[in-house]
Amino acid sequence: MNCSLVYRTLGAFIYRIVLVVAGLCLFAMTSEMGQAAPQETPAEATKDAPQNQEPTDSKEADKKARNNAAREAARNSQAALESELANLREREMAPRKDENIFSPLDLPAPSSVRTVMGLPGPDYWQQRADYQIEATLDAEKDAIQATSKITYTNNSPHPLPFLWMTLEQNLFHEDSDGSKFTPPGSRFNNRAGFNGGYKIDFVKVNGRDLQLHVFDTIGRIDLETPLAPKGGKATIEVSWSFNIPDYGADRLGISESKKGKVYELAQWFPAICKFDDVNGWNTMPYLGQGEFYTDYGSYEVKLSAPRTHVVCATGELLNPQQVLSPTQLDRWNSAKKSKETVVIRGAEDIGKPEMLIPGEGNLTWHFKADQVRTFAWTSSAATIWDAASIKWEDDQTVFVQSVYPEESSAWTESTQMLRHSILHYSDMWFRYPYPTAINVNGICGGMEYPMIIFCGSDRDRGGLHGVTSHEIGHTWFPMVVNTDERRYPWMDEGFNTFINNYDRFDLYERDVLGKELPEQTVERRRVRRDRRRGALVSQPLNLPADQIKPQLLGRLAYFKTGSAMQTLRETVLGTERFDAAFRLYIKAWAFKSPQPADFFRCMENASGANLAWYWRGWFMEDILLDQAIATVDVTRDKKNIRVQVSNREEMVMPVFLEVEFEDGSITSTKLPVYVWHYTNVWSTQLPTEGKKVVRVTLDPEIRMPDADRSNNTWTPPEENSGS
Repeated sequence: MNCSLVYRTLGAFIYRIVLVVAGLCLFAMTSEMGQAAPQETPAEATKDAPQNQEPTDSKEADKKARNNAAREAARNSQAALESELANLREREMAPRKDENIFSPLDLPAPSSVRTVMGLPGPDYWQQRADYQIEATLDAEKDAIQATSKITYTNNSPHPLPFLWMTLEQNLFHEDSDGSKFTPPGSRFNNRAGFNGGYKIDFVKVNGRDLQLHVFDTIGRIDLETPLAPKGGKATIEVSWSFNIPDYGADRLGISESKKGKVYELAQWFPAICKFDDVNGWNTMPYLGQGEFYTDYGSYEVKLSAPRTHVVCATGELLNPQQVLSPTQLDRWNSAKKSKETVVIRGAEDIGKPEMLIPGEGNLTWHFKADQVRTFAWTSSAATIWDAASIKWEDDQTVFVQSVYPEESSAWTESTQMLRHSILHYSDMWFRYPYPTAINVNGICGGMEYPMIIFCGSDRDRGGLHGVTSHEIGHTWFPMVVNTDERRYPWMDEGFNTFINNYDRFDLYERDVLGKELPEQTVERRRVRRDRRRGALVSQPLNLPADQIKPQLLGRLAYFKTGSAMQTLRETVLGTERFDAAFRLYIKAWAFKSPQPADFFRCMENASGANLAWYWRGWFMEDILLDQAIATVDVTRDKKNIRVQVSNREEMVMPVFLEVEFEDGSITSTKLPVYVWHYTNVWSTQLPTEGKKVVRVTLDPEIRMPDADRSNNTWTPPEENSGS
């Protein structure tokens, strides 16, 4: 047991006892004065009084006794406070053995693969998986039949005797681990007892039939000969089918609109699991809440769908002349040159024979995508389709599109919202690297894939912008910076929430609300409020997604991380240092796979700041911040005040103090986080120029996630009027 921690706890306990005793003493003394001898008549009260002397004023005596009692209680309270501050003065090692919050993090050793600067090293490697897929949508049976050919390249230094595949549709087996694990009816649950999953017809490796050993949502292929390291290739062919769930754990599904079904298809094909230098094969099961982590590759995909459907997907459409009517093709070409939204298929066009390619049977839409980590698509006979374009300085373009049912009234603005967000993120952080971007309104509330996002908000303009900005923001995290979403959801959801704050500000808060900075207190207050509910918030955020309580996923992975990043930028480092470091992180790890240690090291090296205390306080541990004003005293010369600030919990942050004077003037000062290196109590002297201080406030702009703001303000005690 840590004895110093015991002494601190005991000191706090004694302090509370002294306060209670002091209060009881004050109550007893005032009660005794109020219960004097029996009432005297006026004559009895004055018969012994000296001649010409006023009668004794009992109220004056009572007041004097109360003042004496109050002073005694104050002395006792001050003694208890001094005792508590004494216990805080030495910064404890607890709850960490032989270290404190400022000690260096215990990170994996740097190497020539991942360097000490947090950057990919000269020996960095990653695998590659290139896919050729042909799939048919059966709109009568709500089913997919498909085949794929995967070219897998082993760039690692290790021979691979077996391959692992991810089989995410098996989540929708009624007896899957995920169906049993996720709360019934929750966002990521297999709702309504749907019994789906893959039917695998065959698996071939290099032309030879091999068995796929299935274990829930993963499968292993034992190779006849290990796949050679440093460039060895294998060709894997798979034939599969599955029934599409109506609600696919908010990743895929079918929505019913006035004019027909809208299909959203994602995580829909057997894929090679990621093999990396940190964990080897990444075979964490797909349970629903955790998303995905895969390798980059190229995708050439042919999608066969009913002739009345519009199909949009990851990648560029290679055969528009074969799937679009002449009118649609003209509009499609116009939209590719226009900043303004052009309607390619309007509500009035849906179902009209002249808007279709003549003939019978399905049409096949052919898409090609490079440097992507998966492939998703949508198909529907019931959607409006509109688009516009972005043209970069080098004449490269982005084809920005939206598809949505007629009744989704807010979606006429979707394409311009999507266009704005792409331009904003490109200007602030890293240029959007893909040739298309598509927003789809269907059953999914909000989900992201390369070049295509699924957004559920259909009538509320503010909600539509929020979900659009968030989902397309995922292009940067994790589609470009390829993080492990199942192990570290904060590295994509939290970083994305952070950049979303500035896009929202750029589009709405600055121009409409006239704000000077993005809204930030919402996240901080949310963190502070939730953390005070000790039973609710009891997890650090650096946990795998499926190990976070479902009710805490948004608070931790999204809001707490987003707030941590914004606080680091605006309050700790400043925008110049932060932006240079964060842009380097994005550029260095674009189309590569960083780990948390890489992020921490990159930000520290590029900003020139030791941030171990920050990573521990916000990311690594579940600890609280509680800064408090302990005492305020005026110096003898009346020209300064001495303010004692205490840090009552384990988390540390810089200190912001504001002094307000009687004449209305205000002065502010900032104390660096280093004041907490060896103590939890710090005293600072602030000039007053002889002016009367009426208030001292800690963290006046609510920059900190302070767990208890009741001790953040000091006002001078009321002066004794003498009456």
